[in-house]
Amino acid sequence: MLEGDRAILSVCTRCRVPGDGCALEERPGYRLARGIKARFSQSDAARLGVELRGVRCMSQCKRHCVVALSGTGKFTLVFGDLDASVDADAVLRLAAQYAEAPNGLIERPDRPEPLRAGILGRIPPIGFDDDLVDTSFTIKPMHCKEVL
Repeated sequence: MLEGDRAILSVCTRCRVPGDGCALEERPGYRLARGIKARFSQSDAARLGVELRGVRCMSQCKRHCVVALSGTGKFTLVFGDLDASVDADAVLRLAAQYAEAPNGLIERPDRPEPLRAGILGRIPPIGFDDDLVDTSFTIKPMHCKEVL
């Protein structure tokens, strides 16, 4: 990661299986977050400067165990349906890959196995202008100076 860049791994701490009314500490999202936190300081992600943060709700309630990776000038990647008991290490490996990827995109075959499926979204960074952006549907705001 270049100096001044940031990469953040966000983990939903409230995720639960739909319809499950279990206590917070028993929820899959909380258990996944706890597993990631326990391994974080020894991970390549931490060594590369990735920031870890828990989020009390990421509004993906139908898709338990949700994580997101976001960074300066990078695509934001959102994953769900992870397994709280076994996927913490895979999430940290992906976070390290993300820190080293110039635009944040990591091709499916290059991701750790548990993260090859379950991607919920990839959102381009502000200012991204590439063939992944459909310019026929892009309208930029007009500025007062340009109108006058």
